[in-house]
Amino acid sequence: MSDIKQHLFNTNAIRFCEENKPFWYTSGKIGPYFINTHFIYGSEKDANELLSFIDECLSDKISLPSKVFEKVLNQYETNSIYKDVIDTMKKYIEDNIDVSQIDYISGGERRDWFFSNILAYIFNKPHITIFKDLRVVISDSRFTDSEFITELKDKKVLHIADLITVASSYIRAWIPAIKNLGSDMVWSCSVVDRMQGGHENIEAQGVKSFSLVKVDPSLFNTALEHGIINEKQLEMLNGFFANPDETMRNFLIAHPEFLENALNSDEKTKKRAQLLIDGDLYGLNN
Repeated sequence: MSDIKQHLFNTNAIRFCEENKPFWYTSGKIGPYFINTHFIYGSEKDANELLSFIDECLSDKISLPSKVFEKVLNQYETNSIYKDVIDTMKKYIEDNIDVSQIDYISGGERRDWFFSNILAYIFNKPHITIFKDLRVVISDSRFTDSEFITELKDKKVLHIADLITVASSYIRAWIPAIKNLGSDMVWSCSVVDRMQGGHENIEAQGVKSFSLVKVDPSLFNTALEHGIINEKQLEMLNGFFANPDETMRNFLIAHPEFLENALNSDEKTKKRAQLLIDGDLYGLNN
């Protein structure tokens, strides 16, 4: 098993549902796995602490990059899991991209910063911090100086991300923010690709997309081999990968008690179950 996969499993960054107990997603849909890539920062606790810290710093966008960098540098120097993840990303980037061609490394609000800041430092490249409102702060590679910028002509940018799903953040914010400056996002490197069209959507924008781990049957087979899941769980995972809506619709038809139990569960689960029903998300009324 690759070290990155091992870290994803060991930190619960990827969690597989128990047999016949899929997870509820915010959208009201259900599925057999859940991903919090940022947990490979070291642990769920460490990752959540950094997220909370970032939230506290968002009110001062100029000072934020250096404050976040101080945290991730300390974690890199003291946490073996995070250090191994970053070192693996570094080598992966060097193996796939001519690093001498990279002018800037960028990362978008918020989880990208778990990885983009420290890699900018390691590669000795200035960093572009992109906020959800498309405002942009540029920092030197040691994050000693930061400033808002509105123009950066003809530079080649590598964007670092924690996770791509359908790449909506890229299309809505990250790629336009770089284009607005007068430069181009030439490459993207994410830790995890959920294999839900994000890679294709990014490349359709003219950006070369790389990912260290793909959530596909090979990952599920690795989990089976290491006793993390059983054959029945594997069956649902493979079905979900091939056709998520049909697989979950068939599950709900075969297990009507699942939805009934959710409606009598805690408030968050009940709300998501109601979204499923109100939106008829799986065509159960047909």
